Amino acid sequence: MLLPLRMKFRFELDVKKIATPIQHQHQLMLIGSCFTENIGEKLRKHKFSILENPNGILFNPVSVAEALINVIDNKQYTTADLFCYNETWHSWQHHSRFSGITPEDAIQKINSSTTDAHHFLKKANFLLITLGSAWVYTLTDKAINATKGTVAANNHKAPADWFERRLMDSSQVVAVLGKMLDRLGAFNPAIQVIFTISPVRHLREGLIDNNRSKAALITAVHYVVEKLSKLYYFPAYELVIDDLRDYRFYAEDLAHPNYAATQYVWEKFTGACMNEETNALMKQIAEINLAYQHTPFNPATQQHQKFLQTYFEKTRQLQLEHPYLSFEQELKYFASEG
Repeated sequence: MLLPLRMKFRFELDVKKIATPIQHQHQLMLIGSCFTENIGEKLRKHKFSILENPNGILFNPVSVAEALINVIDNKQYTTADLFCYNETWHSWQHHSRFSGITPEDAIQKINSSTTDAHHFLKKANFLLITLGSAWVYTLTDKAINATKGTVAANNHKAPADWFERRLMDSSQVVAVLGKMLDRLGAFNPAIQVIFTISPVRHLREGLIDNNRSKAALITAVHYVVEKLSKLYYFPAYELVIDDLRDYRFYAEDLAHPNYAATQYVWEKFTGACMNEETNALMKQIAEINLAYQHTPFNPATQQHQKFLQTYFEKTRQLQLEHPYLSFEQELKYFASEG
């Protein structure tokens, strides 16, 4: 008698483990798309030492590579590098979070971020690069204070005729990444690089052009990872597109992964890129975070005072066991509320 086959409704991706796992003693720089910041937020909450997006959110390989090279060189911008549009001063190489009402305000934010990133990257153990799109927008002769043909990192809501759109092919992406990795290796020979492709769908390009873009990025990244040591590919894109593979895991815009999808990718990331000891420590930190965020119904009760005392002792003990972590705010909260 033949037994019925077990129905399988999805394919769960088995993620290859990184050779050298991330630990809390390590420093991590993250750069790239908005998906980078989702991972960065979770790393920060779990007390990792991170620095993210010194130029703000970046999507294309050219802008990511230029940002990293400028950080390596500790490039200091001047007001001559900026342009004024809509009564605000902007940089073509930075996200609008670095824009300012005055040129001095923008320059201060840009140069401070670059200098901090320069010193951080010199000692960093890991660099996480998330590429979002192989489509680039080059500046035309109508753009203010711009060299025609250079790639804009952010459009700052400028007129459409300031830009021309083109798709990079995989060989161009490889060339851009290769140059950047050469500079990075000379600057910090010990650093390990983790590449990911953002699962965010760039629907403004259209579904077909979005897929062409992701294909160019995937082909290029796998080429450099196979050619160079100390590089690792984490399949964030494949986990959402091929493993979860359902619009239920996207937000209302059908472009950005929702909380459930991001959490699933995060769990796969910690499983592949961190060892058991680090994951165990993260669970303890998460417990303290929950206690720190707890809002009591009645703070004056003995039960709540006992709760605070319990978590003060737990946190103090964890701080003693791991002096490289900082629980200053949590300890102050548990002590002062008590």
